[in-house]
Amino acid sequence: MERMKLVPVAVVAAMALAACGSSGGSGAATSSSAAPAEPTSITVWLQTDAQQGWPEAVAAATTAFTAKHPKTTVKVQYQTWPDHLTKLDAALAGSTPPDVVELGNTETTKYMAAGALAELKASTFDNSSTWLKALQDAGSYDGTLYAVPYYAGSRAVIYNKALYAGAGITTPPTSFAELTADADKLMAKYGSDKSFSAFYVPGKYWYQAMSWVYDNGGQIATKDGDTWKGTLSEQPAVDAITAWKDFVTKYSRADVLGDEAKQDAVFAQGKVAALYGNGWERGAILDPKTGNPKLKLGSYPMPSRVNGGGEMPAFLGGSNLAVTAKSKGQAAAADWIAAYTSTPSSTALVTKAGVLPNTTSLLNLVKPADKAFADAAKNSWFVPTAPNWANIEKANILPQALSDILSGKSSVADALKAADDQITQQLNS
Repeated sequence: MERMKLVPVAVVAAMALAACGSSGGSGAATSSSAAPAEPTSITVWLQTDAQQGWPEAVAAATTAFTAKHPKTTVKVQYQTWPDHLTKLDAALAGSTPPDVVELGNTETTKYMAAGALAELKASTFDNSSTWLKALQDAGSYDGTLYAVPYYAGSRAVIYNKALYAGAGITTPPTSFAELTADADKLMAKYGSDKSFSAFYVPGKYWYQAMSWVYDNGGQIATKDGDTWKGTLSEQPAVDAITAWKDFVTKYSRADVLGDEAKQDAVFAQGKVAALYGNGWERGAILDPKTGNPKLKLGSYPMPSRVNGGGEMPAFLGGSNLAVTAKSKGQAAAADWIAAYTSTPSSTALVTKAGVLPNTTSLLNLVKPADKAFADAAKNSWFVPTAPNWANIEKANILPQALSDILSGKSSVADALKAADDQITQQLNS
C-alpha cells in the first residue's frame, strides 16, 4: 500500500521548527521511558482501513493500553488516504497534533527528515528483531527509528489456471527458467490472438521493473555523506533492465505507454495468462460487478532471474505508526503503538482481517490463498529514504524511462543515464 503525496517544502520547514520548539519531551519516546506525568488523553489517527477491516483489534489495543494507563483516555479518529496528509500538515503546524499517526510507508521520509516525528526504541515493541525489513527501512532515517511497522502489502504473480492448464502447465513455476518455459508454451498455444499476453507488463509499471534491478544487485539511488546519486546507469541495473525489456517484449502485449492502474480489468477479460500484482487485485479481478468471478486464479512469487529457486525481491507497501514530536504524551503514545502492534494484535490482523503482518514470525499464519504474497514479503525492497523522493514519483522519472525503452525512443543505457541525471538532481535539490 504505497501512499505518496508531496508535502510542500515550506510546510515541512514549519513542521520541523514547530516540532523542535514544542515537543512534549526529549529523547526517544519509548514504552518503557518514564513519562513526567500521565496525559489526560491521547489522540490516535488511523486510516479507515482499520475502522472497516479490524475494529476489534483497535478496541483490544485500547483496552490493553488502559490497563497500564487508567487515567488516560484514547481518542481514535479515522482518516482517509486522499486528504490525510493535508490534515496532518495543518495539525502539525498548529498546537494540537495527533499523538499517534498512521502513515503509508512511502509518506514517512519527509516527516522524519523534518523532525516532525519522535524517536522510538525498537526493542520496546514486539517482534522488532523479525520486522519485515522494507517496513522497518521505511520507518527509519539516518539509523534512527521513527515509525513502527504496522501491516504490509506485497506483490506476486497472479495467473489464470484455465489458460495454464490449456497450455499443458500443471504446476506454477519455481524458477525463472520454468517461468520463461511456461510463457513460451502459453504464447505457442494462445499467441495468435494479438491481444493475448503470457505475462502482462504495462510499460510504465516501475514497481515491476525495479524488482528486476534489485534482484540483480542494483538499486535506484545511493547516499554518500549528504549527497544522493542515481545508480540506474550502473551495470547491475543496466543488465537487469535489458533482460526486463527482452522479457516484456516477448511475452507482453500491454500498452508500452500505459501503467498498471487497470491491469486487473484487462486480466478479467480472459486474455492474460499472468500479471504481477497486489493481493487486493485478485479480489478486483473476481469482483462480480467489475471483474469476472468465473475465473480460477492461482498465485506464486515472481522467481528470481539470478538466484535459482529463489524469489525476486518485491516492493513492500504498507503502513507505519509514528508518535508526533509535538505530542505532550510521547511515552503514552508509544505504549499505545506497542499494544496495537503486539503479537496478539498482529496475529488477529492476519487471521481475522487477512492482512500481511509486520513480522516474518507470523507470515506462516496467512491463508493459503495469500501464501505467495507472504513469501514475496520475506524478500522485499523499498525506495530510497530520501527527503525528496516524492519529487521522483511526481516527475514520473522511472515510468518515462521505461516507456521510452520499450517504445524504442531510447536505448536502455541512454534512458537510464537520463533517469540518473534527473534522480540525482531531484534528490539533492
